[in-house]
Amino acid sequence: MSEEKQICETYKMLEEGGQGEIEEKKSRFIATVRPVKTEEEAAAFIEEMKKKYWDARHNCSAYVIGSRAEMTRCSDDGEPSGTAGRPMLEVLLGSGIRDVAVVVTRYFGGTLLGTGGLVRAYTQAVQAGIAACEVAVMTYGALLRLQTDYNGIGKIQYLCAQRNIQIKNSEYTQDVIVDVLVTEEQKDAFIKELTEATNGRIKIDELEKLYFKKKIS
Repeated sequence: MSEEKQICETYKMLEEGGQGEIEEKKSRFIATVRPVKTEEEAAAFIEEMKKKYWDARHNCSAYVIGSRAEMTRCSDDGEPSGTAGRPMLEVLLGSGIRDVAVVVTRYFGGTLLGTGGLVRAYTQAVQAGIAACEVAVMTYGALLRLQTDYNGIGKIQYLCAQRNIQIKNSEYTQDVIVDVLVTEEQKDAFIKELTEATNGRIKIDELEKLYFKKKIS
């Protein structure tokens, strides 16, 4: 499989982390969710939460790193095997959010919840934590540089508005240089439309392929 086909077209990422809490039979479950880029960042975050909530019975954790979830880890931190870390990880994977870590802190309320109760509580805690976060959709595409004369700028602006294409930067010198962000599915048709609209009086260069936050129309 080519690298191009392996690319994930879209994924979600945190713009801002958050915290949610649930209570189950007097046990408190506090979910802290934070964006992380590396395993080192995730490990440091987990350690930070363990120090912050040093008096808690458990600080269970899970994280997903990479746009295609290349790296995943989870820990039950003393809870019965498979009742905390794995359900937490499943919620993260199911959410579509990447480059994210969560720690669920449990203060024991004195009543055993059983296997099913624990799975349910840790699942709901992570869901509450994610609900408190700000999430953005990241789209795979390209940064294009468009160079044309002043007669062409209005046509570029019109097409960008019509196609919901983001103009990242504009430079007005002897010619007009405009940098735009396009998705992979938009790119070929957009280039064709630009060429036709300007009667070929435009230079188009692909500067890089990248993920970017897609503007919602």
